[in-house]
Amino acid sequence: MFREMRRKDRLATEEVAKDLLKQNEYGILATLGEDSMPYAVPMSYAYVDNAIYMHCATKGHKLDNIRANAKVSFCVVGDTELFPGDFSTNYESTIAFGTASIIEDREEKVKGLKALIDKYSPDFQKEGMDYINRAFDATCVIKVDIEYMTGKKRAERP
Repeated sequence: MFREMRRKDRLATEEVAKDLLKQNEYGILATLGEDSMPYAVPMSYAYVDNAIYMHCATKGHKLDNIRANAKVSFCVVGDTELFPGDFSTNYESTIAFGTASIIEDREEKVKGLKALIDKYSPDFQKEGMDYINRAFDATCVIKVDIEYMTGKKRAERP
């Protein structure tokens, strides 16, 4: 079902791929609409228990696409180093493939929002929970259950 990476010499370990997901600040969520047009959007996220949690408004393009086709991919890019004279780049990236769902369960929705606070505002737990309670009904949580993940890395001088 999932293609194998062509450049196996650049295949990152699963641990490296997961670490990259844990450490990055944002990623790109790619969805497919009813009209078969792709849509990719940068998102803040948290990686927890082999799932990616994101938050957004309760209406919008990505939500419409997820309702039409729940299969998505999510990509993060880590450190890069350009070698202009060699027409080359060192890089690290992870792509996760999975099924997205719009979380309706209150407990899981709080879990996802709390994971975002833990990641982005760890010193503001009380304020974060107050914010969750205030904005709860105006906030949507998307969860991507990861079915397959691949990491790619090149870290050598050309």
